[in-house]
Amino acid sequence: MIFTQEHNEIRRTVKNFVQNEINPFVDEWEKAGAFPIKALFKKLGNLGLLGISKPEKFGGMGLDYSYSLVAAEEFGAAGCGGVPLAIGVQTDMCTPALARFGSDELRETFLRPAIAGDRVGCIGVSEPGAGSDVAGLKTSARKDGDDYVINGTKMWITNAPNADFICLLANTSDDKVHINKSLIVVPMNTPGISLATKLDKLGMRSSETAQVFFDNVRVPQRYRIGAEGMGFMMQMMQFQEERLFGAANTLKALEGCVQKTIAYCRERETFGQPLINNQVIHFRMAELQTEIEALRALTYQACEHYVAGKDVTNLASMAKLKAGRLGREVTDSCLQYWGGMGYMWENPVARAYRDVRLVSIGGGADEIMLGIICKLMGTLPGKKKS
Repeated sequence: MIFTQEHNEIRRTVKNFVQNEINPFVDEWEKAGAFPIKALFKKLGNLGLLGISKPEKFGGMGLDYSYSLVAAEEFGAAGCGGVPLAIGVQTDMCTPALARFGSDELRETFLRPAIAGDRVGCIGVSEPGAGSDVAGLKTSARKDGDDYVINGTKMWITNAPNADFICLLANTSDDKVHINKSLIVVPMNTPGISLATKLDKLGMRSSETAQVFFDNVRVPQRYRIGAEGMGFMMQMMQFQEERLFGAANTLKALEGCVQKTIAYCRERETFGQPLINNQVIHFRMAELQTEIEALRALTYQACEHYVAGKDVTNLASMAKLKAGRLGREVTDSCLQYWGGMGYMWENPVARAYRDVRLVSIGGGADEIMLGIICKLMGTLPGKKKS
């Protein structure tokens, strides 16, 4: 990608925000299992960072997605994965379809305050029995007059404990599974919504996550995004931005692991010399950095195609797959060179080791990415590449 001065200014703004507003407090937030999401989002909103590629009409910057990608990459320099994840849910997971397909009324009511940092959003797709299998979800929205009456449950919902609205994928008819779903924006203070105890996760500790229950929750049908029955298609489109965000957000985090490990290995001596003097270590660091650069190139290429209006399902799936697998490889390799110090809970590489594991699960598991790639390659049994 060719970066303009405007790209560089966004990168500088996010970098300064991470250094001044996030990293000094990361250890405290990780220990608490939460961060002040509404206060932090308001600061982000004041800087315009929650609506970079959203319509100017509703408070966004109206820039193309390459500018959002630059921000996603810089947010990855945070000292934890949980805070960038919460930001990504707001910008790239629960609002893309709303921004693109929502009515003006819906966007004025929910998108504008989300961009301003006045409302926190979450995305309601996964269920206890339907994670990566989006077509298999059971939550229903039954018509009753001018309303929908929603029943069901959503699982692993990031931002849910503090969310003001949820972008909910639900079955709105008994038709075939790919054409019976709709996306509906549901205020979280609607009667009938309840949350289970906050989930105790392996990583992303500062990000709050919960199961959400819907018991005869009534919302106006005008809160539906776009046409009824188009929810599955819209969610597949939202996944593209989620996966691009996830890949870009991984880059600086992995580079941070490499850089911290090199610094530690320069200071740590064994057998009378610094650890970094061992060829196996400095060669491994060079190899890992090369892999990170390859992921960056793939992610940038996918973004260029997305901005050009091309279908990036294949490239975004590849980037997301590579990010998850490389994340495990980099953090595991780096942790090894820290020895016993790497096994300590608060070690930054140990934290990254836990946090990055989600990349291969959330937003479609590795196996789903492989299935998508195989389908588009025409390598599935009985399939030919078109």
